Amino acid sequence: MNAIIEAIRTRRAQKSFDPSYTISDEELTSILDTTRYAPTAFNLQNYRFLVVRDAEQRRKIKEVAWNQPQIEECAALIIICADTQAWQKDPARYWKDTPEQVQELYTGMIRQYYEGKPQVQRDEAFRSSGIAAYALMMAAAAHGLQTCPMDGFDFGSVAEIIRLPKDYELVMFVALGKGLEAPKGRGGFLPLEEIVAHDTF
Repeated sequence: MNAIIEAIRTRRAQKSFDPSYTISDEELTSILDTTRYAPTAFNLQNYRFLVVRDAEQRRKIKEVAWNQPQIEECAALIIICADTQAWQKDPARYWKDTPEQVQELYTGMIRQYYEGKPQVQRDEAFRSSGIAAYALMMAAAAHGLQTCPMDGFDFGSVAEIIRLPKDYELVMFVALGKGLEAPKGRGGFLPLEEIVAHDTF
């Protein structure tokens, strides 16, 4: 089977991690660097990753996240946030490797698309962050590591613990590390014909 297809089909939400496993800075950086290649509208890169490895910080987060054990047991807890205002933070820099006229073109398009549209700003940032989260999980799989995408936490309390900037919104967690045991059987898939339509619903 193709390695990419296999990674997609075998990915599971890992609920138990080896707490003795430590991920190196180099490996974690490699995973996050690969994640940057996830697509974003207008190349805004409006996802932000907070890497939490400090034991006390994770203990605090666990207390407001239904005491889910993987928060403390994983090698690194990645908190994925959406920067809803990335569109207006010097947008020319998102196209810095292109000619000046291209930068000017995209800067104008970005402003036209986002200005005065808070719902669009939020929706696009969340879409980008969700795609990036999946890229992170696939990058981790390429390193032989397991992940667990997570919600189930008090958003306000976590925001306070991590000092979330006012322009950011919490999207989800991804716990990352070495799995201890194989996840249980899958719940089951809906038939393809129930979730796929062609040309119109």
